[in-house]
Amino acid sequence: MDSTTAVLAVVALVLAALVLAAAVALLVRLVRARRGLRRAGLPTGPRWVFWGAVLYFVLPADVLPDPVYLDDVGVLLLALRSMRAPLAGKPRRTVRAPSAAGRPTDAV
Repeated sequence: MDSTTAVLAVVALVLAALVLAAAVALLVRLVRARRGLRRAGLPTGPRWVFWGAVLYFVLPADVLPDPVYLDDVGVLLLALRSMRAPLAGKPRRTVRAPSAAGRPTDAV
């Protein structure tokens, strides 16, 4: 193997490692988002979207071969978006805070 091939192999390996790190970071973010939404009592979207994204990431059968994690990143991003989508159209709740005079006022 000549030096050019070795350099290309190292670059490809580094890029694959970076994309894998991004996919793992998105998986952690997805799990934390679902946990936080459930703790707050908010809807998390369809359950199958979350578990489907996790299974797609973990199972070895992918649309693209595993050295290229772009499809995994896309599935995880779509799952994050679908979990947060039900919250986008909801109005913010106002909290009634007491004023200096003792009467409740609207506070955001």
